[in-house]
Amino acid sequence: MPGGRLTQQERQRIALGLADGLAYAEIGRSLDRPTSTVTREVMRNGGPTAYRPDLAHRAAEQRARSRKKARPRDPDTSRQTRGRDAGAVREYEETFATVLMAQGLPKITAGVLAALYTTDTGSLTAAELAGRLDVSPASISKAITFLEGQGLVRRERDERRRERYVVDDDVMYQSVMASAQGSFQLAEMARQGVGVLGTGTPAAARLENIARFVQFIGESIARAADQAREILHAKPDTTTDGDG
Repeated sequence: MPGGRLTQQERQRIALGLADGLAYAEIGRSLDRPTSTVTREVMRNGGPTAYRPDLAHRAAEQRARSRKKARPRDPDTSRQTRGRDAGAVREYEETFATVLMAQGLPKITAGVLAALYTTDTGSLTAAELAGRLDVSPASISKAITFLEGQGLVRRERDERRRERYVVDDDVMYQSVMASAQGSFQLAEMARQGVGVLGTGTPAAARLENIARFVQFIGESIARAADQAREILHAKPDTTTDGDG
């Protein structure tokens, strides 16, 4: 399997594969590259509909030059590789972040969330996050504020009184429930508009339909989250056929 950065020719082949509607895995196989490499390349350069190989190649060259100029960082003990391939861990983390960006998260916010999810402890300090992502503490603070508002992280203090940012099973459950609550609030607001616009008018009918729709979605999300909550606390079944 080839290593190193993608070549310009490989980026052109990626663009051709996207134009033909091929899946990332299929494009990766044609290049003898991991699917994660193709996914990260496409998502960090506009996504499948806006990917341009020449622009992507120039952007990669600029990032390489920037990395050469950047000051060496201290060894990152927060990654807790535990015998894992550190390069593969970093590559997966970057790919995870680019997928989160495709779902609407800002770059640094996506990086913070990906870093927390891929850390064994599920928690990092602002300093650890800043060093891990090579950004300012102010940028980390802004990202955490956003993630807290979405119910995706929580704060706690460790034995040294340092503030840590945490993702765990309960945070994920609470985030989903917050999403359901948002649907209920939208439904209530839409119903208030019915009275303002006049029952029986086209606008009021539209809002009533919206209210019923998002109310149903919210109830479905909350019900599914409650039913599936035990999955968050279950230990993965690692046994295979033939094992004791």
